[in-house]
Order: sequence, then structure tokens, then C-alpha cells
Amino acid sequence: MRDEEKKSVTKLKFRRLLGKKWVYPAIYLSVAALVLAGVLWYQQRGEEVDFADDPNVNDEVITEDPFGDEDAVPVMQQSEELTMPVAEQENSTIVTKFYDYDASEEDQENALVLYDNKYYQSTGVDITKNDEKFDVTAAMSGTVTEVKEDPLYGNVVQIDHGQEVTTVYASLDEVQTEAGAEVKQGDVLGTSGRNIFGQASGVHVHFEVRKDGEALNPESFFGKPFGELEKQNTEKAEDSDAANEDGSVEGEDATSEEENQDVSDEEIGELEPGAEEEAPGEGDEETGVEEEPGMNEDAESSISMTQT
Repeated sequence: MRDEEKKSVTKLKFRRLLGKKWVYPAIYLSVAALVLAGVLWYQQRGEEVDFADDPNVNDEVITEDPFGDEDAVPVMQQSEELTMPVAEQENSTIVTKFYDYDASEEDQENALVLYDNKYYQSTGVDITKNDEKFDVTAAMSGTVTEVKEDPLYGNVVQIDHGQEVTTVYASLDEVQTEAGAEVKQGDVLGTSGRNIFGQASGVHVHFEVRKDGEALNPESFFGKPFGELEKQNTEKAEDSDAANEDGSVEGEDATSEEENQDVSDEEIGELEPGAEEEAPGEGDEETGVEEEPGMNEDAESSISMTQT
């Protein structure tokens, strides 16, 4: 009797539960979720099987650099600061400066090199240490691209640092590196010495910094990161574009002035009898400044300087 009463009560509760509005929507949503989960699981399993059976799938790991053709610069080198190419900088002295047209007259005088009774503009700096020999070191990390003996500048070492930045070390007595060697900042390249072109500097190293083949003032970049050298090309290109724009405007003004001058000449007439035009070049004084001898294999030098 009691069992029948319990069953009737249970049925009654179940009917009341089904009578509520939210029961059937909840059941439908649960069933739909289960069906959707099953479909997704089946599709994923089928894709995994197809991928494993595909003969075109290559499991080889690619280790080549996709940008291998580009002149990449290591992160460590980008953070390096340009240093003087000497092992100990305490007693080092720059006796010949880089000739800078914006420098003071005193600095420009100190950037002139007397050779064969002519003055030349220095495209680097001469560093000495009490006229004693010292170790010459790499100013930045890079690859040695050239080692040669020059009749005017002595032994010369050139290092490529990437991004068209190179450094040149001349007037070396002994060379302790070779072309193709990878050097780190501070590695010894050789010892300082004497050369014919910079006799007045005594025992020294002639140091140059170049960007895109153009000499830069090393003193302007000592203690500065490699990125400052990289910016030189962009900044100069912007300055050149600005100068070209200014030049085009000035050219238009000059053309306008010439046209006005032509009109005024026609109004005035011909020159008076006896008037003579000045010969071109008369009155100009010879400065005695010529381009510095370059360094090449034919008894000339590859380090370019401009005679003043």
C-alpha cells in the first residue's frame, strides 16, 4: 500500500516538473549541444586522418634564414658603441683631426697633412701614444675584408660592419689578422707604426670611419651606438632632397633675373668702344689644395683625402 502511494507521489512530481515552461526548452538545448559536440569531434578527427595520409605534407624543419640575402646586423653589434682603436685610451692623443668644413679654424689647421710640399685634408684621425708603439684594436665587431701594404700609408686593414659601414686602420707596423676573419670589438689587429704620408704624426694609427664609401668624422661617433652611423645615409638623403628643392626655387629666381637682365641690356644697347670683358679665371688665386693621394695597388693609396 505504501509502495503504491510512493509511486503515485513520484509520478505526480514528475508531471508537475514537465508542466513547467522551462523544462522542454532546456531539454531541447541539451540535446542540441550534444549533437553539435559530436559533429565537431567527428570533423576534427577526419581532418587529422587526412593530414596524416597526405603525401604532400613535409615534416622537415626549415632551418635556413628566409632573409639570408639581406645584410643583417646582429643585435649585439647594433648595441655596440664606437670606441677608439687602441687597447688603452688613457694616454692616447689625436694629433691629426678629421677635416670638417664646419669646424673652427684651429681644428681645420690641425686636420691638414703636409706631404710633398702640399697640404691635404685629412679624412680620418691620427692617434698616438707618446710616440710609442701600442696595440691597435677593432673599434667595432665585423669582418676583415682587406689586409694590404700601401706605399704611402703602410699596412692597412679594413673591416666591414654591415649596413655599408666600414672602418679603416692604416700606418700599422705589424698585422695580426687576415682577410675574412671575424673580429670582435677590442680584438687586436696589429701594432701602430710610421708611414710616409703622415710622417709628422710619428708612431700612430690612422683611423677612418666610412658610410656608403664616404668618410665621416670619427670623433663625432666615439661613444655612440652603431645605429647612429646607420642614420647617416637617411639624414643626408633628406638634406639632399631639401637642398634640391631650394636649388630649384633659386634656379627659377635666377632665370627670372636673367630674363630681366636681357631686357635691360637690349634697352641700354651695346658696350661702349674700348670696353673689354674680363677673361674667365683672371684674378683667382691658386690655393695649393689638391685631392689627397689615394691608396690602391698601383703605388697609390686607397684612403681618400682632399688636399687643401
